[in-house]
Amino acid sequence: MSDDLLRPTIGDRVDPTVRPWRLNSQAYVAFFGGVMAATMIAWLNSGRLGLDRGKRWLIVGTGVVGLAAVVAMFALLNADGERTQNLRILVRVVAVVCILLQMRWQRPMDRAFQLRGAEYHSMWVLGPILVLVFGILEAVLLAVVVLL
Repeated sequence: MSDDLLRPTIGDRVDPTVRPWRLNSQAYVAFFGGVMAATMIAWLNSGRLGLDRGKRWLIVGTGVVGLAAVVAMFALLNADGERTQNLRILVRVVAVVCILLQMRWQRPMDRAFQLRGAEYHSMWVLGPILVLVFGILEAVLLAVVVLL
């Protein structure tokens, strides 16, 4: 008979040689890159942390809902193409709210990583790349929404 109390909570899915990124650094990617960039960095980091498949799909689902909210805001509130300043602020707010939810699902495994005493991986290369690539993709998507 196995005792659940003695069963390890961090399974074999965690690779100790792979270092994740800091959770708070993901907020910068969300603010500057938007919902798509935030979801991508959270998805990649959740794999590095060894999150189970269910939580990783919650991260993707949050990103899809956030992107749908951004597209709906642009479609409904920017019909004339004039009110972009306020909408850009709202897009940033939605992206930051999404990453805060996505960080919440990563936090338990991030704390387990902190207890190992290892250093985090730097986000100085991947972060700006995601901000540029997904920021441009999101801007093009929103421009298409406004044109339709």
